[in-house]
Amino acid sequence: MRHDSLRVGKKIRKKRLGRGISSGTGKTSGRGTKGQKSRAGARIRAGFEGGQTPIYQRLPKTRGISRKKKVPTKAINIMDLERVFPAGATVDLKSLTANGLINEGEYPVKVLGDGEITKALKINLPISKSAKEKIEKAGGSVGVKK
Repeated sequence: MRHDSLRVGKKIRKKRLGRGISSGTGKTSGRGTKGQKSRAGARIRAGFEGGQTPIYQRLPKTRGISRKKKVPTKAINIMDLERVFPAGATVDLKSLTANGLINEGEYPVKVLGDGEITKALKINLPISKSAKEKIEKAGGSVGVKK
C-alpha cells in the first residue's frame, strides 16, 4: 500500500469559540447578544412558545368515540337518465360509468326525481320516492330499494 493511494477524508477542526473578534466567533461566540439562547446551559423545551399559552393547551380536549363521517352521495337526476339512456335500458353503476354520468370509483350514487322521464328504464340503484314514482309511472321498474 502506498501513501498516495490512501483515501483520507478531510479533517474538520472543531470551531474554537470566543478567541477574539478577528476569529469570526469571538466576543459573543456566535450566539448573538442577550436573550435566553445566549446564556450558558440554555435549553428551551419542545412546545414552549415564549410564555404564550402553548397550542396543546389552547386546543380543546376530545373525549369518547367520534361520530362516523358522512360519506357524500353522488346525485343523478332522472332528467339525466332520460337524456342518456335509450328506452328499456338497465341503469346500474357500470352503465352510468360507461355513459359518462359518473367517474369510476366515485361516491355512492342515488337517483333523484328532478325532471321528467318518458322512457321505461330498469333502475338497479338506490332511489328517492319521487324518482321511483316517476319511473314507475313511465312504465319502468326499480330493483334496489333504499
